[in-house]
Amino acid sequence: MVRQVRRLVAMLAGALTAALSVGFAGPVHAAPKPPPPPPGVDVTGVGLTEPLRLRADTQPSQVSAVIDQVNFLGRTGAATGPKPADLGPKYTIVVLAGDKPKQTYDLYPKAVGGPRIYRPAKQPDARKTQAGWFLGRLSMSETLRTAGVPLEREYDTVSGGVGGGERVIPEDSLNPAKDIDRALGDLQRLLLLNVAVVLVITSGLAGIALLIRRRTR
Repeated sequence: MVRQVRRLVAMLAGALTAALSVGFAGPVHAAPKPPPPPPGVDVTGVGLTEPLRLRADTQPSQVSAVIDQVNFLGRTGAATGPKPADLGPKYTIVVLAGDKPKQTYDLYPKAVGGPRIYRPAKQPDARKTQAGWFLGRLSMSETLRTAGVPLEREYDTVSGGVGGGERVIPEDSLNPAKDIDRALGDLQRLLLLNVAVVLVITSGLAGIALLIRRRTR
């Protein structure tokens, strides 16, 4: 009986010692993960004799703006796109993590009916995805132009950039004073027309009343 008690005490003491050693040792800290490599974008297409290489360490705003053109796409897109004749110039962008290409897309900023994006099924990082067509952002052409792609400037869009958007509508078309003067002129003509209508109706009623009075005499 005494031996059994001693064995039980020894087992409890060993278990307590192990628990205390684990408690004082604390959790094992994993080695810190290295920071992810900075993003980058390569652009090729019409008018570019060599790839346009944008890197986050030297051109962060351009890289962010170009990636923003494709980072909203869903998992599935349309199976077919516009006719080839309606697509316009094509620009292929490759999104990189450091020096490793991860994703690729074909951009058509001048497509009839609005910018278009085509995502190929075959991607550089060998991940599985579905090929599909997507509607692009209206700022696609201006974003690519700002990044260095030789495209004509568009004046009917608002291009996004660092700290918000930049209005590219000509200031000549924004003249509130001219609009107010035009509105006042239209209101004045409307009032004069109403007065003329009232005078005509009043004169007609007066003439009818005078004719009735003469006939009743």
